[in-house]
Amino acid sequence: MPDDPNPHDDFIHSDEFLHSLMKRQLRLSIACAVAFLLLLLGLPLLNYFQPELMATRVGGFTLSWLLLGVLVFPYVWVIAGTFIRKSIALETSEVREVRETQRGSAR
Repeated sequence: MPDDPNPHDDFIHSDEFLHSLMKRQLRLSIACAVAFLLLLLGLPLLNYFQPELMATRVGGFTLSWLLLGVLVFPYVWVIAGTFIRKSIALETSEVREVRETQRGSAR
């Protein structure tokens, strides 16, 4: 039994590949979390510091309730959709890069 816990010979199963992918996905996760936290903390802060603005009527609702009751859900969907799309793109690009490297070294 070899000492290497990774019996695969290819880079795609290596710790280096995994750490690189995890680091890029962590950056993406943090960016999505910051976008969500801006909303989560921004609405109460706007209500506190700009009560006149947030009391403005838009389409029969106050701006505060329009943002909170209607626009929060599409905002969260956009964040989630962006995360999923970019996460898949990261994985695809990493795999493509590794396969191109393997093809180049095989020649």
